[in-house]
Amino acid sequence: MDLLLDILRDGQFHSGDAIGERLGVGRAAVWKQLKRLQDLGLDLDSVKGRGYRLAPGTELLDRGHITRALDDGLMPIKLDLFSTLDSTNEYVLAQECAAKGYFCMSEHQSAGRGRRGRQWCSPFGANLYLSCLWEFAEGVAALEGLSLAVGLAVQRAIARETGSYMHLKWPNDLLWQGRKLAGILLEISGDPAGECRVVIGVGVNFRLTKAQRDLVDQPCADLSELPGKLPSKNRFAASLISELLRVLSSFERHGFKPFMDEWSQYDAFKGQVISVQVGSGQWCEGVSHGVDQHGALQVDTDKGLISYRGGEVSLRGSADDT
Repeated sequence: MDLLLDILRDGQFHSGDAIGERLGVGRAAVWKQLKRLQDLGLDLDSVKGRGYRLAPGTELLDRGHITRALDDGLMPIKLDLFSTLDSTNEYVLAQECAAKGYFCMSEHQSAGRGRRGRQWCSPFGANLYLSCLWEFAEGVAALEGLSLAVGLAVQRAIARETGSYMHLKWPNDLLWQGRKLAGILLEISGDPAGECRVVIGVGVNFRLTKAQRDLVDQPCADLSELPGKLPSKNRFAASLISELLRVLSSFERHGFKPFMDEWSQYDAFKGQVISVQVGSGQWCEGVSHGVDQHGALQVDTDKGLISYRGGEVSLRGSADDT
């Protein structure tokens, strides 16, 4: 699969015979490999007499492009790229020898996950799927507000590459015109009171087809809808990694407090009537007062001001059922 992708990477047409010659296989085997990529979600053009190519606007990940575009002066990283994985988070979780600053990206996930075990739609080459490892020395309590800070890193990368700003939905979604464009999943291991490792997963929708959108179980958006030209996926990946390094280094030293005012600027529901559900319990309605310096959601209810600190919490606006 990787060699076939290298052939298609230039975006030009390649005949089945030419592909087969480079792969050392017959036309039938070429067709099977191309069909598998299409089944995984890769958008391909096929023109009789010309051959096959990536659909215009499709860009595959390139390590050299990404590393050259990283901001100067940041800590060194290790970056691995894959054609397909079950889940980038699962892969990083399994890398016991990986160190802080390890990043992993894949063109496709067969079992991508969101919060509460939800599936994250992960068609081949259509979106950006990234996970990274970070280490914290002061236990789980020091991680309050981390998903919000990561949301700001994603926000900054999107604004940097598109000039557009998302709304932030507590605790870990980014919305465009009320629809989910990006999501974050944190998974923690280690000593709850001491050194722990956090795998930070980020999914950003880039360019979904109608068929792919129909598979998503909630209203969704992608970067192709934003004003202006769709950004380069590799350049965006470099901006995202750069912003994550910057945000995570700061959070490790100072926690969420320095990010509170910036996050509040883009709060999707501040001042609105919302409903909050903890676990599988009843929904509690109130007015959102935004977040405090620890990233806790402040809700003014008929029982007074209640702080929600994450965990299995679902949130919806008065006209929102996500």
